[in-house]
Amino acid sequence: MNVDQKTIEGTVTDLSLPQRVKDNLLRELNNVKLTQNQFDEIIKRTMAIYDYSKIEAGEAAGVVSAQSIGEPGTQMTMRTFHYAGVAEINVTLGLPRLIEIVDARKNPSTPMMTIFLEKDYAFDRDKARELAWKIEATYIGVLGSMSTDITDMKIVVELNKKALLQRNMTVKEVSDKINEELDVSSYITGDTLIMKPEEPSYRQLLQLVKSVHSVILKGIKGIKRVVIRKEENGEYVLYTEGSTLKEVLAIDGVDPTRTRTNNVNEIYEVMGIEAARAALIHEATETLKEQGLNVDVRHIMLVADIMTVDGEVKPIGRHGISGEKASVLARAAFEVTVSHLLDSGIAGDVDELRGVTENVIVG
Repeated sequence: MNVDQKTIEGTVTDLSLPQRVKDNLLRELNNVKLTQNQFDEIIKRTMAIYDYSKIEAGEAAGVVSAQSIGEPGTQMTMRTFHYAGVAEINVTLGLPRLIEIVDARKNPSTPMMTIFLEKDYAFDRDKARELAWKIEATYIGVLGSMSTDITDMKIVVELNKKALLQRNMTVKEVSDKINEELDVSSYITGDTLIMKPEEPSYRQLLQLVKSVHSVILKGIKGIKRVVIRKEENGEYVLYTEGSTLKEVLAIDGVDPTRTRTNNVNEIYEVMGIEAARAALIHEATETLKEQGLNVDVRHIMLVADIMTVDGEVKPIGRHGISGEKASVLARAAFEVTVSHLLDSGIAGDVDELRGVTENVIVG
């Protein structure tokens, strides 16, 4: 006699297994004809495999994780490669990227975003391009040429009609934006924009030239370049050089559920600590995979858990986890030995000698 679906669901739900394992088991057993003996055997084997996969009580999990990540880490390259398929964008990979992740750097050396679009935009190149211009920071340099007239103490900007049309901008919009940002008087003649400093001095003129170059006329500050790539499924995805997650997610047409950045601290600030933990695991796993190294995700999960357990992203190092150990000798054994010993001596700290490191030191 076969076991009915209701019995299968009830039995699996009552098992003392992680929810994800139960979900996978239910999915595999959905609408499968099984006898009672077969079903009992599946449950028995599942529980046995789960119990076998659990760590032994008292096992030095941290040491095992450190060794398991550190050993393949010695085979990683030190170079910066191009991002797969996008030749124009350089991204830090290999060992430098792994160090960046565990150091929880506020500003990664090559911040980038992968921006997925909503259905209305994802399969239309023109709409995807339109969104790219909304995101990429546009400066005066890409819209035309700028010259300085020292005789009349003025700046002349010859705007390129094609560039304006491409980025869906007008001469008036450019003029208004510069006036708003710099509070200068400017006037338009055809496709030419003329500006004068408040005081007719050479220094003021040079300062104005510098200021005009730095005004963002359209787009988001920090996004230097946007590259559009067509994926295998025909969907257009935007890759950016630079990262500003909060501003990008606010743009209509951007899919907030799939868009991601390689800046973990930015994810923490916008989406919270759980999202940051997931990002740490994803970034570290992908960095290792890209080098052809396969590390069990549980080792990386342990590192991510330690970095995020206090509700904020902390680096692993003397400024973070290692610098917060209760033992004075353990802290001194890691880095900046003299400073730790001096500070502890002045404060009159007592070491209880409860860990392995401090007991090895004192013999």
